[in-house]
Amino acid sequence: MIDARTFVEAARARGFGWYAGVPCSYLTPFINYVLQDSSLRYVSMANEGDAVALIAGVALGGAGDGSHGRGIAMMQNSGLGNAVSPLTSLTWTFRLPQLMIVTWRGQPGVADEPQHALMGPITPALLETMEIPWELFPTEDDAVGPALDRATAYMDTAGRPYAFLMQKGSVAAHALGAAAAVGQHRAFASPAVRSRRASNAVRPSRADALREVVARTPGDSTAVLASTGFCGRELYAIDDRPNHLYMVGSMGCVLPLALGLALSRPDLRVVAVDGDGAALMRMGAFATVGAYGPPNLQHLLLDNGVHDSTGGQATVSASVDFAGVALACGYAYAARCTDLEGFEAAWREAQAGRGPALIHLKITPGSMEKLGRPTVKPAEVARRFRDFLTEPRTAAREPTVVA
Repeated sequence: MIDARTFVEAARARGFGWYAGVPCSYLTPFINYVLQDSSLRYVSMANEGDAVALIAGVALGGAGDGSHGRGIAMMQNSGLGNAVSPLTSLTWTFRLPQLMIVTWRGQPGVADEPQHALMGPITPALLETMEIPWELFPTEDDAVGPALDRATAYMDTAGRPYAFLMQKGSVAAHALGAAAAVGQHRAFASPAVRSRRASNAVRPSRADALREVVARTPGDSTAVLASTGFCGRELYAIDDRPNHLYMVGSMGCVLPLALGLALSRPDLRVVAVDGDGAALMRMGAFATVGAYGPPNLQHLLLDNGVHDSTGGQATVSASVDFAGVALACGYAYAARCTDLEGFEAAWREAQAGRGPALIHLKITPGSMEKLGRPTVKPAEVARRFRDFLTEPRTAAREPTVVA
């Protein structure tokens, strides 16, 4: 058994400054320790997949740069299934490394609750199936450094996650101080949803909306992350720029990915371009953004009421007030709009917010004719995106609006 300090300080020395996850009793000492150190960050996530996506955003922002830019995703193995999508189509595909600490509930030979009876025995095989190298979490002080060195060596070489499988009793208890808190707990003055609708509004296409985004996101100070499906493909077709990241797979993860980037890189303005189907899949991310979201994060939700890239099957977005949900979750600004004029007004207002902003824009179903797919591979997209992020800059600034 080791103390939380032993592991966290050894990890800090190797650049690990970010932690995100869903609690497990085995992880409590780590969470308590990190929460009480202002130079470390722990982000409490709604689910394990969001934790993986957020730490992937930290990796995009500069993992391994010597300034605590590496991240650790922590979870109980019972929730590992929630992380399969981003682990197989985000971190693996884009080569975004992170250290995982997965607790081994239901380990064969160790008595546990019935819900762990299947996941316990299959956890090692599940990690191996996802091509995630793993080893048992170190339980001796002199084993911690070498274990972290093996993990970072693999992460730096392969650009992919590495896991520690934590057994019961690996870490001694660590008390939580009364001053420790989760989230920012900002006291907004109950902002109202801004409605930017015209009586004779003509809904724009997705391509029309994305052209407006391109015009308002200068390539020297704004990062644009587009959700999977036609959203990313159309953005690529309109203008392929180094400050764009086109998500593939990992549906619903663009928002926690953007949150990780925005939190770790306050010098940037970060725009997450989402879709209604993707947003519905992981709406817990709205609450996390509301609790932690910095003012440099802007969430644009393009809502056409269908899953366009899979055949146009309807979503349930018509009955969802996304802007109202955003404000209820703690966003500083939210607007509904149904045309480009309303979108332009909402975009200007969102720039001046004191916290994260949501713009919910209704668009028409359908996509550009003869829409192709990006010819640049995801790993190359991520590499040049990270190159863009490493360019010197001082602070996120207001974009120049192109009329």
